[in-house]
Amino acid sequence: MSKPADPAYHWNGADLDLDAYLARIGFDGERAPTVRTLHELVRAHTTAIPFENLEIILGRSIPLDLATLQDKLVRRRRGGYCYENVGLFAAALERLGFGVTGLSGRVSMGAGTALRPATHALLRVTTADDDRVWLCDVGFGAGPLVPFELSAGEFTGGDWQFRLESRRGELDSDLWVLHQFGRDGWIDRYSFTLNPQYGIDYAVGNHFVSTSPRSPFTTRPFVQRFHPEAHHVLDGTTLVTEYPDGTGNTRELEPTELPKVLAEVFDIDLTEADAAALANAPWIRD
Repeated sequence: MSKPADPAYHWNGADLDLDAYLARIGFDGERAPTVRTLHELVRAHTTAIPFENLEIILGRSIPLDLATLQDKLVRRRRGGYCYENVGLFAAALERLGFGVTGLSGRVSMGAGTALRPATHALLRVTTADDDRVWLCDVGFGAGPLVPFELSAGEFTGGDWQFRLESRRGELDSDLWVLHQFGRDGWIDRYSFTLNPQYGIDYAVGNHFVSTSPRSPFTTRPFVQRFHPEAHHVLDGTTLVTEYPDGTGNTRELEPTELPKVLAEVFDIDLTEADAAALANAPWIRD
């Protein structure tokens, strides 16, 4: 049975300005749906485009249409959170001929005993030159720097360590759990199933993440920049730098320091109006 014509089943790759996107992430490799190209694209995107929720803190919505994503992440060289990064990346992969299916993860890291909704976006990807199934997580803000196989076991992205675990979920379903190594040792990042997700599903999750008072992204700035040698995190006015061996350092910032730190550490240049609004937003007083 053929799929309906509803564009929500696809990623609008034909509408992507591929040259501009590849220039944005610094990719100049072969434009072919191969394993090698996939590895190069994941590394380039993950290290070039930061994770950020600043539009929410500035009182704006987060549209997921490709034109808006290209304008924000490519033309204006801003960042985005998982739905934005994944939407742009999926369009590029589709345009290049990869097989692309959306998935949703349920973040457990930092949740304690609370049950969070499955609002993290990642991708299941296949290539033309290999039978393996790959997972790409370009929107978490903390790597991996590589696509990883849908196969239980440990893997590395540079010096960063990860582990994918296979479990049995509710109703004896297949459940996968991604773990990462950091300052607190091995911790589980999120779980996911292989139930396909489409654009309309991401739109629903995006609405919750960008508007709900229960969302971690509506209360304070949360920005990340991931490099092979360091992971930088801005959580409110707390600046954290973590390293692959689990060490790190933390310092508190004054609100007036935020624009400079965003530019120098996270490669995010705000307009003067946005910088002033960020420093005077209600989150500073809460």
